[in-house]
Amino acid sequence: MEFTKFEKISLKNHPDLNERWVQDRIAEDPSILGLGDVILKDKERIQPRAGRLDLLLQEAESSRRYEVEVQLGATDESHIIRTIEYWDIERKRYPQYEHTAVIVAEDITSRFLNVIGLFNGMIPLVAIQMNALLSGSQIGLVFTTVVDQLSLGLVDEDEETQEVTDRSYWESRGSKKTVSMADEFLELAKKHDQSLELKYNKFYIGLAKNGQPRNFIIVRPKKGFIRFEPRLKSSPETTDRLENAGLDVMDYDSRWGRYRIRLKPGEIEKNKEILIQVVKEAYDVTTGD
Repeated sequence: MEFTKFEKISLKNHPDLNERWVQDRIAEDPSILGLGDVILKDKERIQPRAGRLDLLLQEAESSRRYEVEVQLGATDESHIIRTIEYWDIERKRYPQYEHTAVIVAEDITSRFLNVIGLFNGMIPLVAIQMNALLSGSQIGLVFTTVVDQLSLGLVDEDEETQEVTDRSYWESRGSKKTVSMADEFLELAKKHDQSLELKYNKFYIGLAKNGQPRNFIIVRPKKGFIRFEPRLKSSPETTDRLENAGLDVMDYDSRWGRYRIRLKPGEIEKNKEILIQVVKEAYDVTTGD
């Protein structure tokens, strides 16, 4: 196998390449940013009284949008403020979407990592470091996420979930058939921890161990189906695997980091092999195993 040596170069100091060149490369293939299956919605998008947004991206299978600002060299105060300003304008103009601010720079210094970290959690914000590599006459770009959007925590930590209900509540809201499907998922979960039990909350049925939430999976029974929501990071590979297995995959819940899969009575047994895998992966991700 032939060895190729790459030399890191500075785009800011390059005589021919500029920020527009980087924008064009991202626009050609937005997936290189590592944000998942995203498509380009707009480039150099005019902002009322606030300049132009470099790139607007949207997840292909959901309503999440990314407001992306690119800067050569090191990020600075104006870059952070501009990124947040454009994110704020877009979310107010289009509240039907979920919005995430994305900062891309060649050098995200430790000082600004601390500043960005303060915003994260209050403002959905991602910081991506960009490296340009030279090999012969060819230049490649490598993007590394250094600050990811802060997870909002497990669903059971949200204040709305403190209202505990019971099985009859869900049988009236859904049906006895779909609530019994929650029992089937409990059995799949107990393969990893025999002490787990169902916990009936107002907005979903989760899992608990010794009274404490363990929501690596949750379910929401409806009249004719159940919505199964494993906690997994979104990726094109995972989505393709689930869809190729024949599962009815709905849009990804970016806010809580969960896939949403619709199953009708009888379909858990029919799809048991792939569902066992998914439950195990969600368990491993949540418990750190």
